Amino acid sequence: MLPSPFRSRAPKLAGWLEENLLEGFTVFDLPPDHRRRMRTSNPLEPVNKELKRLTRVAGIFPNEASLLRLLSARLMEFSKDWETAKIRLRMQNDEPTQKANT
Repeated sequence: MLPSPFRSRAPKLAGWLEENLLEGFTVFDLPPDHRRRMRTSNPLEPVNKELKRLTRVAGIFPNEASLLRLLSARLMEFSKDWETAKIRLRMQNDEPTQKANT
């Protein structure tokens, strides 16, 4: 897949690219309307910001398990919010947008 001069200079990178490059193109399997939203990590930025805030507020954790409990609880809240969101992506272009509780 990759030219041999590249493979000889960076064999680990070449191996990684051969294993993972095609996964980067899976966004093109989605309908065109979804690609813009799914190709970025923008929806995850508020999640990362909130987790960082939580760890700063708590300060020091007595052990790894306590950190994991705190972050897991907040991630479960985010998950519940996403599951009950009113606006969702239509996976078929001919289906109406699904809305929760309608």
